[in-house]
Amino acid sequence: MNEIPNLLRLAAGTARHAAARQAVIATNVANADTPGFKARDMTSFPNAVEFEMRATRSGHLGVATAEARSFELRDQPADPNGNTVDLEDQILRGIEASRRHDRAITVYQNALDMMRSTLGRR
Repeated sequence: MNEIPNLLRLAAGTARHAAARQAVIATNVANADTPGFKARDMTSFPNAVEFEMRATRSGHLGVATAEARSFELRDQPADPNGNTVDLEDQILRGIEASRRHDRAITVYQNALDMMRSTLGRR
């Protein structure tokens, strides 16, 4: 029974990460015509979790939350105005983040359903 709370935490963390990534992607799309704007993305969820696990206490290594860590996309060609937002790429990244969020919510809901059925409630 101890695995279910861990599963709930993992699913919730995955959903938060996907939502934060959607926000970064939305910012990129909103700035698609801004001269000099550099497209950003977030570290993958496993990498973000691995980094947080290395932080053993609050304030260790100046750790920010996984949602706050984003990075500039380096391999994006720039427009003549210096903007690196590729709308097609951002759409694909948005779809991927949306699917990860939906999957995390499904896992979370199924774990809750298992707990309810174990307790005899539905």
